[in-house]
Amino acid sequence: MHPSEVLFQGNRQPLLLPACDHYAGSEKLMRKSIVLQQELGPVFDITLDCEDGASAGNEEAHAQLVAELLASPDNHHRRIGARVHDVHSPFFARDIEVIAGGVGAQALAYIVLPKVNSVAEVIDAIAFINGHATQAGRSDLPVHVLIETHGALRDAYDIAALPQVQCLSFGIMDFVSSHYGAIPGAAMRTPGQFTHPLVVRAKLEMAAACHAHGKVPSHNVTTEIKDPAVAANDAQRAAAEFGYTRMWSIHPDQIKPIVKTFTPRLSEVNEAAAILHEAANVQWGPISQNGRLHDRASYRYYWTILQRARLAGLTLPESAAALMQPPPVHPLEPH
Repeated sequence: MHPSEVLFQGNRQPLLLPACDHYAGSEKLMRKSIVLQQELGPVFDITLDCEDGASAGNEEAHAQLVAELLASPDNHHRRIGARVHDVHSPFFARDIEVIAGGVGAQALAYIVLPKVNSVAEVIDAIAFINGHATQAGRSDLPVHVLIETHGALRDAYDIAALPQVQCLSFGIMDFVSSHYGAIPGAAMRTPGQFTHPLVVRAKLEMAAACHAHGKVPSHNVTTEIKDPAVAANDAQRAAAEFGYTRMWSIHPDQIKPIVKTFTPRLSEVNEAAAILHEAANVQWGPISQNGRLHDRASYRYYWTILQRARLAGLTLPESAAALMQPPPVHPLEPH
């Protein structure tokens, strides 16, 4: 049996996504980001932004541009999504019609929903998305949800449970602003964003909701764009202290530091490969390696390490190559 079948016992494996989600709004920056993704490979996602990217009065043209870029042959890896206007905006419906139901729908990686206030709003939005995506030949189009309101945080666990939701992403600036001065502006950046109790609570609850349902928690932006080391430090704390596995980028110079920070270290990748190789040789029973006992609980951890390393573009050890082949497709049993 394939490791994924053995280790997860028929349960859905936790979703994994590239560690960096790069936002781009203007046409110049969107095209520049696509070129960079061609150069680096699908080690980061691109989110083309309609909410903050479209200038007033240019919303329709901007959505059309996003659809055209999605459909372009330059979208080699099909790891480009789009953030649409919020569900209360008069431009939301048209964004969905043009992007999820238009020429770029087949290549669209996901839709990002901002500023939702409840799980009910997400359910309604998904139904609307599905109506247009189905007409364009897409079924179960992945949806990412921004958690940036009190209501969305309250319903984060239920939102993460929705089958089409892949990722919850923390919108720190809107979240802090929604407290109308009760949380200081310094909590939008380091070190305050990792110490203020209300922000810490929100980040932890969102991450816990994601992990409970095998979804991806995405950490908020680093607004300091001149020093990539700040983004790297934020990514390290988000991963090590808060359990995040993905993070926003708002400047091309932030992409590589974020990807590097979330990528498993080579020593851990080699250890994972060795442990899983030995485990496979004993049909996934317990083993002892370097004086430590390992069983299926730790095997699941190390399996995830290899998956994350592959997403980051690392070359895996030969001992892991056979394990990482896609699982077999089992024919349907005759009735």
